[in-house]
Amino acid sequence: MADRVLGVLLAAGAGTRMGRPKALVRDQLGVPWVASGCRMLRAAGCDDVVVVLGAEAEAARALVPPGDAVVVAEDWAEGLSASLRAGLAYAAASDADAALVSLVDLRGLPSSVGRRVLEEAGDLRTAAARAVFAGRPGHPVLLGRDHWAPVAASVAGDTGAGAYLAQHGAIEVECGDLADGLDRDQEHEH
Repeated sequence: MADRVLGVLLAAGAGTRMGRPKALVRDQLGVPWVASGCRMLRAAGCDDVVVVLGAEAEAARALVPPGDAVVVAEDWAEGLSASLRAGLAYAAASDADAALVSLVDLRGLPSSVGRRVLEEAGDLRTAAARAVFAGRPGHPVLLGRDHWAPVAASVAGDTGAGAYLAQHGAIEVECGDLADGLDRDQEHEH
Protein backbone atom coordinates (compact mmCIF):
# COMPACT_ATOMS: atom_id res chain seq x y z
CA MET A 1 0.00 0.00 0.00
CA ALA A 2 1.30 3.46 -0.89
CA ASP A 3 2.19 5.91 1.83
CA ARG A 4 -0.64 8.26 2.75
CA VAL A 5 0.01 11.91 3.46
CA LEU A 6 -2.35 14.13 5.42
CA GLY A 7 -2.17 17.86 4.77
CA VAL A 8 -2.57 19.85 7.99
CA LEU A 9 -3.45 23.52 7.51
CA LEU A 10 -3.02 25.54 10.71
CA ALA A 11 -5.63 28.32 10.72
CA ALA A 12 -6.70 28.71 14.36
CA GLY A 13 -5.18 32.04 15.38
CA ALA A 14 -7.00 35.30 16.04
CA GLY A 15 -4.89 37.24 13.51
CA THR A 16 -4.32 40.10 15.92
CA ARG A 17 -1.94 41.96 13.58
CA MET A 18 -4.55 41.73 10.84
CA GLY A 19 -7.50 42.56 13.06
CA ARG A 20 -9.39 39.32 12.40
CA PRO A 21 -8.70 35.61 12.07
CA LYS A 22 -6.74 34.78 8.93
CA ALA A 23 -9.07 31.82 8.44
CA LEU A 24 -11.77 34.36 7.49
CA VAL A 25 -9.66 36.37 5.03
CA ARG A 26 -10.21 36.27 1.28
CA ASP A 27 -7.82 37.34 -1.47
CA GLN A 28 -8.53 40.05 -4.06
CA LEU A 29 -10.57 37.58 -6.12
CA GLY A 30 -12.70 36.57 -3.13
CA VAL A 31 -11.00 33.19 -2.63
CA PRO A 32 -10.64 32.31 1.07
CA TRP A 33 -7.06 31.87 2.25
CA VAL A 34 -8.23 28.60 3.80
CA ALA A 35 -9.35 27.29 0.41
CA SER A 36 -6.05 28.32 -1.20
CA GLY A 37 -4.10 26.50 1.52
CA CYS A 38 -6.15 23.33 1.13
CA ARG A 39 -5.75 23.42 -2.66
CA MET A 40 -1.98 23.85 -2.31
CA LEU A 41 -1.68 20.87 0.05
CA ARG A 42 -3.72 18.59 -2.24
CA ALA A 43 -1.74 19.69 -5.31
CA ALA A 44 1.49 19.01 -3.39
CA GLY A 45 0.47 15.36 -3.03
CA CYS A 46 -1.64 15.11 0.13
CA ASP A 47 -4.31 12.42 0.05
CA ASP A 48 -6.50 14.22 2.58
CA VAL A 49 -6.49 17.63 4.24
CA VAL A 50 -7.57 18.78 7.70
CA VAL A 51 -7.92 22.44 8.63
CA VAL A 52 -7.27 23.33 12.27
CA LEU A 53 -9.59 26.15 13.30
CA GLY A 54 -9.93 28.08 16.56
CA ALA A 55 -10.88 31.76 16.64
CA GLU A 56 -14.33 32.20 15.08
CA ALA A 57 -14.28 28.53 14.12
CA GLU A 58 -17.93 28.29 13.11
CA ALA A 59 -17.67 31.21 10.67
CA ALA A 60 -14.40 29.85 9.28
CA ARG A 61 -15.79 26.31 8.88
CA ALA A 62 -18.02 27.55 6.05
CA LEU A 63 -14.90 28.55 4.06
CA VAL A 64 -13.28 25.10 4.20
CA PRO A 65 -13.65 23.31 0.85
CA PRO A 66 -16.07 20.37 0.70
CA GLY A 67 -14.24 17.10 1.26
CA ASP A 68 -11.64 18.63 3.57
CA ALA A 69 -11.93 17.92 7.28
CA VAL A 70 -12.04 20.37 10.17
CA VAL A 71 -10.77 20.02 13.70
CA VAL A 72 -11.16 22.78 16.29
CA ALA A 73 -8.29 23.53 18.66
CA GLU A 74 -10.34 24.49 21.71
CA ASP A 75 -7.20 25.86 23.38
CA TRP A 76 -6.23 27.87 20.27
CA ALA A 77 -5.52 31.02 22.32
CA GLU A 78 -2.46 29.24 23.76
CA GLY A 79 -0.77 29.75 20.40
CA LEU A 80 0.65 27.79 17.50
CA SER A 81 1.45 24.78 19.68
CA ALA A 82 -2.25 24.18 20.42
CA SER A 83 -3.07 24.16 16.71
CA LEU A 84 -0.21 21.81 15.92
CA ARG A 85 -1.21 19.41 18.71
CA ALA A 86 -4.82 19.37 17.47
CA GLY A 87 -3.71 18.67 13.91
CA LEU A 88 -1.36 15.88 14.97
CA ALA A 89 -4.06 14.33 17.18
CA TYR A 90 -6.36 14.25 14.16
CA ALA A 91 -3.55 12.71 12.10
CA ALA A 92 -2.92 10.03 14.74
CA ALA A 93 -6.53 8.88 14.43
CA SER A 94 -6.21 8.66 10.63
CA ASP A 95 -4.48 6.12 8.40
CA ALA A 96 -1.84 8.65 7.32
CA ASP A 97 1.85 7.81 7.42
CA ALA A 98 2.98 11.45 7.38
CA ALA A 99 1.60 14.94 7.88
CA LEU A 100 2.56 17.89 5.68
CA VAL A 101 1.94 20.94 7.87
CA SER A 102 1.43 24.43 6.47
CA LEU A 103 0.08 27.80 7.63
CA VAL A 104 -3.02 29.58 6.33
CA ASP A 105 -1.13 32.83 5.74
CA LEU A 106 1.25 31.23 3.23
CA ARG A 107 -1.38 31.52 0.52
CA GLY A 108 1.14 32.43 -2.18
CA LEU A 109 3.14 29.26 -1.56
CA PRO A 110 3.21 27.09 -4.70
CA SER A 111 2.44 23.39 -4.43
CA SER A 112 5.86 22.69 -5.93
CA VAL A 113 7.39 23.51 -2.53
CA GLY A 114 5.33 20.82 -0.79
CA ARG A 115 6.04 18.34 -3.59
CA ARG A 116 9.77 18.93 -3.26
CA VAL A 117 9.67 18.40 0.51
CA LEU A 118 7.75 15.14 0.02
CA GLU A 119 10.10 13.94 -2.73
CA GLU A 120 13.27 14.56 -0.72
CA ALA A 121 12.05 13.27 2.63
CA GLY A 122 12.78 9.56 2.20
CA ASP A 123 10.70 7.08 4.23
CA LEU A 124 7.59 9.08 5.01
CA ARG A 125 6.69 7.28 8.25
CA THR A 126 10.02 8.25 9.84
CA ALA A 127 10.57 11.52 7.95
CA ALA A 128 11.27 14.89 9.50
CA ALA A 129 11.81 17.56 6.86
CA ARG A 130 11.07 21.19 6.25
CA ALA A 131 11.23 23.71 3.47
CA VAL A 132 13.92 26.34 3.80
CA PHE A 133 14.13 29.52 1.75
CA ALA A 134 17.68 30.80 1.17
CA GLY A 135 18.56 28.85 4.32
CA ARG A 136 15.71 30.36 6.40
CA PRO A 137 13.43 27.71 7.96
CA GLY A 138 9.84 27.79 6.77
CA HIS A 139 6.82 25.71 5.79
CA PRO A 140 5.61 23.25 4.88
CA VAL A 141 7.01 20.89 7.48
CA LEU A 142 6.78 17.13 6.95
CA LEU A 143 6.42 14.94 10.01
CA GLY A 144 6.29 11.17 9.74
CA ARG A 145 3.96 9.29 12.08
CA ASP A 146 6.91 8.31 14.29
CA HIS A 147 7.39 12.00 15.19
CA TRP A 148 3.80 13.02 15.96
CA ALA A 149 3.66 12.13 19.67
CA PRO A 150 7.13 13.51 20.51
CA VAL A 151 6.44 16.75 18.62
CA ALA A 152 3.08 17.18 20.34
CA ALA A 153 4.76 16.65 23.72
CA SER A 154 7.57 19.10 22.95
CA VAL A 155 5.66 22.19 21.79
CA ALA A 156 4.26 24.91 24.04
CA GLY A 157 2.89 28.41 23.70
CA ASP A 158 3.26 30.17 20.39
CA THR A 159 6.09 28.01 19.09
CA GLY A 160 5.95 25.19 16.59
CA ALA A 161 8.19 22.22 15.94
CA GLY A 162 11.34 24.20 15.05
CA ALA A 163 13.37 23.20 18.11
CA TYR A 164 12.31 19.55 17.77
CA LEU A 165 13.26 19.53 14.09
CA ALA A 166 16.68 21.02 14.84
CA GLN A 167 17.35 18.53 17.65
CA HIS A 168 16.35 15.56 15.49
CA GLY A 169 18.30 16.44 12.36
CA ALA A 170 15.36 17.22 10.11
CA ILE A 171 16.18 17.35 6.43
CA GLU A 172 16.28 20.93 5.19
CA VAL A 173 14.88 21.11 1.68
CA GLU A 174 15.98 24.28 -0.10
CA CYS A 175 13.03 25.86 -1.91
CA GLY A 176 14.23 29.43 -2.34
CA ASP A 177 14.15 28.97 -6.11
CA LEU A 178 10.41 28.24 -5.90
CA ALA A 179 9.10 30.86 -3.43
CA ASP A 180 10.08 33.32 -0.71
CA GLY A 181 8.24 31.39 2.02
CA LEU A 182 7.03 34.55 3.76
CA ASP A 183 3.75 34.71 5.63
CA ARG A 184 1.26 37.42 4.80
CA ASP A 185 -0.27 39.73 7.38
CA GLN A 186 -2.20 41.86 4.91
CA GLU A 187 -5.17 40.76 2.85
CA HIS A 188 -3.78 41.87 -0.50
CA GLU A 189 -0.09 41.05 -0.10
CA HIS A 190 1.28 38.89 -2.89
